[in-house]
Amino acid sequence: MNIIEILKAVLLGIVEGITEWLPISSTGHMILVDEFIKLNVSQEFKDFFLVAIQLGAILAVVVLYWSKLWPFCINKLSRQKAEAIARQPAVSRWILTFVERFCDKKKWILWFKILVACIPTIVIALPFNDYIEEKFNNYVVVAIALIVYGVFFIVIEDYNKKRKPSCTSLEKLSFKTAFLIGIFQVLSVIPGTSRSGSTIIGGILVGTSRTVAAEFTFFLAIPVMVGASLLKLVNFGFSFTANELIILGVGCGVAFIVSILAIKFLMSYIQKHDFKAFGVYRIVLGVLVIGYFVGKNLLG
Repeated sequence: MNIIEILKAVLLGIVEGITEWLPISSTGHMILVDEFIKLNVSQEFKDFFLVAIQLGAILAVVVLYWSKLWPFCINKLSRQKAEAIARQPAVSRWILTFVERFCDKKKWILWFKILVACIPTIVIALPFNDYIEEKFNNYVVVAIALIVYGVFFIVIEDYNKKRKPSCTSLEKLSFKTAFLIGIFQVLSVIPGTSRSGSTIIGGILVGTSRTVAAEFTFFLAIPVMVGASLLKLVNFGFSFTANELIILGVGCGVAFIVSILAIKFLMSYIQKHDFKAFGVYRIVLGVLVIGYFVGKNLLG
């Protein structure tokens, strides 16, 4: 295995781990990084790798928020509940006993909210995913999206200064609010937009605090990214060379470690700061991207 290819996978894992959770567009950055760092693999595997590497980032969310996400537990049934359940038909009695003894209802409700928020992406974005990848994975779209959403962050944060969030905890997050955030997530199918950026902006606009918007964004990424990776796996096939497995393992492993640091940084940062700095970064990067590729085309 060429050490250079491993180092490339490490760098791509670092980029993924940082940009997946900060609202600066992981897909956009990965497209741009590919301009300078090209893996020596088939195009089919590279397309799969750039999506599957997100699984390492997702694992970081699962590890950090396990206590908030794991929906099973062991509860002791009160005598009154046990007697009420005992009067039910056999099937209902078994289901109710399982729910009351082994399910954390609040966490199940959270997962239902996450699934509701995924509906717009499944219905609206998924059918056009291949078309969007073919037509919009280019520097022009990425640069425009970086700049436009950078401006949005600055404008929305100025607007948000005059408002108090109506939802300050995940428990207070309604199904309607979750669905509205899910609609904003649809916008992230355009490269350079940022999935986390779209849902955080959406969360702030519909009245959630920055903390709730960020955490719900993390959780919403789990089914979305796992689903996207599985689709890519099916399209790619289940046959990997040894080199491809090493590259995939290194990329995912690095993305996992860096994601833990990035998530902790973001949650600490938003306790005292707004998202304007990310907006400025996006605008500057978008301008640099346009300048670089225009200059390259003129000179080339």
